[in-house]
Amino acid sequence: MSTADQAMAPSAAANPPLNNLLAERPPVRPRRDSRLRALDGLRLLAALMVCMYHFTGKNGEVADSWDQSPGAMFPTLSQLSTYGSLGVQFFFVISGFVICMSSWGRSLGDFFRSRISRLYPAYWVAIAMVTAAAVLLPVVVAPVRPDELLVNLTMMQQPLGAPRVLGVCWTLWVELKFYALFALCVIWKGVTYRRVVTFCILWTLAGAFARIADSPLTDELVMRDHAPFFIGGLALYLIHRFGSDLLLWGIVGMSFLLGQRYAVMTLWHPGEQGDFYRSPYVVQAVVLLAFASVAAVALGWTRWADWRWLTVAGALTYPFYLIHEHLGWFFIRVLHRGLGLGSWPTLVLSVLSLLGLAWLMHRFVEKPFGPKLKRALPAVRMERAGGRGGGVERTGPTPSLTGRS
Repeated sequence: MSTADQAMAPSAAANPPLNNLLAERPPVRPRRDSRLRALDGLRLLAALMVCMYHFTGKNGEVADSWDQSPGAMFPTLSQLSTYGSLGVQFFFVISGFVICMSSWGRSLGDFFRSRISRLYPAYWVAIAMVTAAAVLLPVVVAPVRPDELLVNLTMMQQPLGAPRVLGVCWTLWVELKFYALFALCVIWKGVTYRRVVTFCILWTLAGAFARIADSPLTDELVMRDHAPFFIGGLALYLIHRFGSDLLLWGIVGMSFLLGQRYAVMTLWHPGEQGDFYRSPYVVQAVVLLAFASVAAVALGWTRWADWRWLTVAGALTYPFYLIHEHLGWFFIRVLHRGLGLGSWPTLVLSVLSLLGLAWLMHRFVEKPFGPKLKRALPAVRMERAGGRGGGVERTGPTPSLTGRS
């Protein structure tokens, strides 16, 4: 070996090539058939955070339903509930984790069939329920025009500029963009450690460049303000599957640092803020809690939380999330102003009623019609391809914002 080669050898050993950092590795935690039930509990917690924000942590339509500011009716609870909007970011971290988990070993067609069959049946029923409530009591939420209603059935109303029937469906549009981006960049080639890590790094850089470009189109495509939460969830699933390493924790740490900045910029404004003041330090703490909670699941620290009722809680989350906002305002107005029920009984009864409706939607809409839609989708594709294939379904432990895959 020459002198130059000897001089370079220690440096190469100390600085392994990037290919070594991204090398494929065997999983340290083989996938099990059981669900990660702790994630189901975290999903319901995030949904209840958003619910409390919509019922007691803001003004606007909910103040009209209560007939006064929730800040005056719930002076202590409202100071906590105003941070409940961060439940959305909590959902995004969980979604990054479970979409990576549920897409492993699946084809692009499998992935899209599972998402369509999971998202749309409950969503269509929620659209019908909220529209019926708007017709019955339009002082709470005004019904939209027929053309706007039909556009809402596609979930594409956000980019088309149509009014939303469901107030929370803007988050579904963000989720759909994440699914499409991850599917086209990773799933269609086959999900591997290297591809997910590369995707996380490039998406993080794209978000930074999108902020410099400051273009509405790039913002929509790259989702610069929401991307860190999904990316953090993706890296946390890799930690769960393959074990800890500095690269993965670096991605998680970078995602938290960027995510907390986005959250503070969005939710905190200096100066007088009325009944619902937010502290930037509490916003940062809630974002940290979201990342830390999913990290605890990734590291296996929540294996003890294996109660069956958590699976039920996870099943209720998506339908509850869809209907809680506008139907909740409907219940509050009827119970509190119509029947004269007290503020706390109205709040508790409204949440319990919505959870009951969510169970009915899961039992009589999602369970029977989701699998039927999933089976029907490959049948159409196979018929066009000449009737080949057996239509085999794959199922797995995939709790997320939208539940089982």
